[in-house]
Amino acid sequence: MSKRVLLSSLAGALVLGGVAAGGLAMASDATEPSVRNGSARYAAPSDAGAGSLTFTADVSDDSGVKSLKVVAWPASSELDPTEAEMRHVDGATCESTSGGTSRCTYTLRVTQSEAADLAEGTWYVSALATAKDGGTTFVPRAAAFEVAAR
Repeated sequence: MSKRVLLSSLAGALVLGGVAAGGLAMASDATEPSVRNGSARYAAPSDAGAGSLTFTADVSDDSGVKSLKVVAWPASSELDPTEAEMRHVDGATCESTSGGTSRCTYTLRVTQSEAADLAEGTWYVSALATAKDGGTTFVPRAAAFEVAAR
């Protein structure tokens, strides 16, 4: 192999390597969504009416927020949902607050008969945020709340 062909090949490899590295740097600039300020509140039903579980969080991504999936589960059950399982649960309602940030709220109505079957003690809320560009962030314990004796 001549030195000229070898040098041309090396130069081409360096150029391609530089382009690939630049592409990786650009790809690494993309961020995953963030879930912040998650809070959950459980209000037991009363004789006057149904109770509720409300989970609220601020979700951000530079591409915008597509969805937030939410599930509540008792710590005593040891369910511990996975990211894959979260794709098939209820979604929160998300409203844009600025740029790529949305305030997402999930509300579940709880009747007296449903409340009677709830495990007492600590419950967790798991959340799966999905950005408009397809990025996801799974938060296994985005918030906790207590269910007290009725």
